[in-house]
Amino acid sequence: MTTLREYVAGWAATAADLSELAAELSPTDLALPTDCPGWTVHDVLAHCVAVESELAGDGRPRVEVDTSRPHIAGAANVYTERGVLALRTQSGDGLVAAFRDAVRRRTGLLEAMDLDRPPERPDLTPGDIDWDWPTLMRNRVIDLWVHDQDIRRAVGSPGHLDSPGARVAQETFASALPFIVAKRAGASPGATVVVDITGPVSAVYGVRVGPDGRGEPTEAAAEDPTARLTMSTEVFTMLGAGRRDPATLPISVAGDAGLAADIVANMTLTM
Repeated sequence: MTTLREYVAGWAATAADLSELAAELSPTDLALPTDCPGWTVHDVLAHCVAVESELAGDGRPRVEVDTSRPHIAGAANVYTERGVLALRTQSGDGLVAAFRDAVRRRTGLLEAMDLDRPPERPDLTPGDIDWDWPTLMRNRVIDLWVHDQDIRRAVGSPGHLDSPGARVAQETFASALPFIVAKRAGASPGATVVVDITGPVSAVYGVRVGPDGRGEPTEAAAEDPTARLTMSTEVFTMLGAGRRDPATLPISVAGDAGLAADIVANMTLTM
């Protein structure tokens, strides 16, 4: 189990990676569309700035949001859109400076805290979600890394696929596979599924559905599973983040093709 201290280190590394990437973006890059519906590269970066600034103590933007836009549905999307709109006119250099300042202040707050014995709950969480400290920092790693990848795909600059952020995102998404296979995809009792990740963060994840219909991880992958899905780290995390239609992604399937299709269709965990 990853500790809070490890999550904080992963957050710092991922924030540094994103900061370096953001500093290289041109005005043309910032205007490019991303896999996040309705968001440009500028919008993705603005979202990261807004959340880190809020957690550093700057408060929450008070901006009216047009909820008729297709990509805005529900309170969570309204919350994230406010941060984007509040920074819509900020220059690229301004966003980079604001992000670095927020990360610097957040680092100071974290360094002043006993990471081995943290308070039970953070004073601030995005949208006041009820998270403990490990959950908050794990999810900050995932959010920053997933958006780093959104920007990289948009500007055609792949990288950071073997970073601490990649590992945290993949391992977190993989922990949901038993639920996805058994409940969302409806695999029958006795079914076994193997998800083979070819890398850069290579791993093999096995799931067995018990007699009670519940999925459970298996340390040893079945030699002849009901279904085997093979894909890269990038594809696996794109599925978990709900970034693209599974039909457009390179996924190799062996065994029960119907079950495999149901699994990949139900892998979105965050957007």
